[in-house]
Amino acid sequence: MTITVRLPDELQRRLDHLAIETGRAKSFYIKQALEAYLEDLEDLLLANATLERVRSGKEKTYTLKVVENELNLDGDIR
Repeated sequence: MTITVRLPDELQRRLDHLAIETGRAKSFYIKQALEAYLEDLEDLLLANATLERVRSGKEKTYTLKVVENELNLDGDIR
């Protein structure tokens, strides 16, 4: 798929410089950046959905002490 994007001059300059210095295509860095951004945004959406479930009482939470007891941990770091 081909997508056309208008970049601000400074961003274009930085991308050009990076591509020249590394010998990689600009499209490589654009794909990498977009993938990282989308993953971060998806994580944020998931976290917000989980937070909403916690606040509404639909998601159960546990204290550290309860988890340690359930797992038979004494809390000491070794």
